[in-house]
Formats: sequence, structure tokens, C-alpha cells
Amino acid sequence: MAEIRIHRDHALGLKKAREIAWKWAEKVEQKFDMECTVLEGEASDTVEFTRAGVSGELTVAADHFELVARLGFLLGAFRQTIEGEIQKELDGLLAAQKKAPAKKKPA
Repeated sequence: MAEIRIHRDHALGLKKAREIAWKWAEKVEQKFDMECTVLEGEASDTVEFTRAGVSGELTVAADHFELVARLGFLLGAFRQTIEGEIQKELDGLLAAQKKAPAKKKPA
């Protein structure tokens, strides 16, 4: 069984990281027909994802994301392509967060 591991550090805090993780879950559900379940915790959350031939978890913490995906035999041959797509989706969401303007507090 092939395995994909992706780690991304960030300085968003847990609240913003949760928002990104939920957006990521919505995207992979639509784009890759995944079934995602979010398990919220005090210090971190886990997004479990699955579909035929793929299962894994995205751990969401205040300072990092950690993704582990296990690919079945048939999808293992496409490991690099799948890893690239996962990285693209996650990195795109992180980049969009960095570009978002800061909210101003009312005077």
C-alpha cells in the first residue's frame, strides 16, 4: 500500500486553520468524490477522508497541517500525481489565506 505524507507549517492559529481544512474537505469531496468527516478537538481537529482505494487523515493544528493518505494497490501507481493534486489544493488554500486582506477593527 502506497502512502502519502504532507506537512505544512503555518501561523494562522486553530480557528483560521479549521476554516482552511473545511474548505479543503469541501473541495476534495466535490473534485475527487471523497467522503469527509471532521472530528473537532480542543487543540487540533482531524479530517478523515475516504473513497474506494484511498483513506487518510488531515490533522489540523494551530501551527501546522499533517496529511497522511493510504492508497490502495491500483491507485498506488498514481501516487505522485495524487500527491501533487493534494499539495496543489492545500497550498492554494494557504496562499489564498495569505493574500486575504486583514479585517479592520471599527474605530
